[in-house]
This record gives sequence, C-alpha cells and structure tokens, in this order.
Amino acid sequence: MKIENYSFGRITIDGKTYISDVIIYPGKVDASWWRKEGHNLQVVDLTDVIKAKPDMLIIGTGSPGLMKVPKETKSHLESQGIEVQVAITAKAVEMFNKIQSEIHQSGKDKRVIAAFHLTC
Repeated sequence: MKIENYSFGRITIDGKTYISDVIIYPGKVDASWWRKEGHNLQVVDLTDVIKAKPDMLIIGTGSPGLMKVPKETKSHLESQGIEVQVAITAKAVEMFNKIQSEIHQSGKDKRVIAAFHLTC
C-alpha cells in the first residue's frame, strides 16, 4: 500500500481519500479507528493491531503531534515483539512509504502496520 498524500484531516491511500483516523494493515485500511482517550493512546486502542502480530507499528501522532504514546503503551507493544516508531503524522507517512518501498524492493516478508491520527 502507498500513501499518496497527507494533509491535516485527510489521507489518500492507494487512490482512496479518508477523512478519519486510520490503521493501515497489509492489504486493508481500517477507517473506523477511535481511541478511548482521544489524544492518549492506550493498549486497548490497539487490540486488533496486536492480534495481527506485526513486526513493526508506525504511529502518526497528528499534524502537530498532540496524540501521546505513553511509555506503558510502547513498552507493552515492544513486549509483544513489535518494533514501535512514533512521529508526527507527516513524518510517519514518509517513514511508512519508505519502509514499504524497501520491503517491496528487497522481497522481505516484514509485516508493517501504521496507525495515523490525522488532525491535532
């Protein structure tokens, strides 16, 4: 999957534009992602991600980065064998596209999931 564009409140993935926060799984996009505490990411907000057993989770924390990823959340993900990368959403989008390109070019089998907060 490729992210073609991101701007405040909008993201275009493989030609389809979304105006809500999204989780990108291999082969599908979940556009119904909602967090229990809004700007405070909890383990419960990532239950489906954890079940999917990714090698890496890229988290976009919003345009100015107001969504926080507490140490406890990150530690729990890492204890499940998930490498966690956190950045403001614009940088997280760049990271996702770069990693997807590297995986495609190398033929590696690496499961990468991305969760993007699109606004603040």
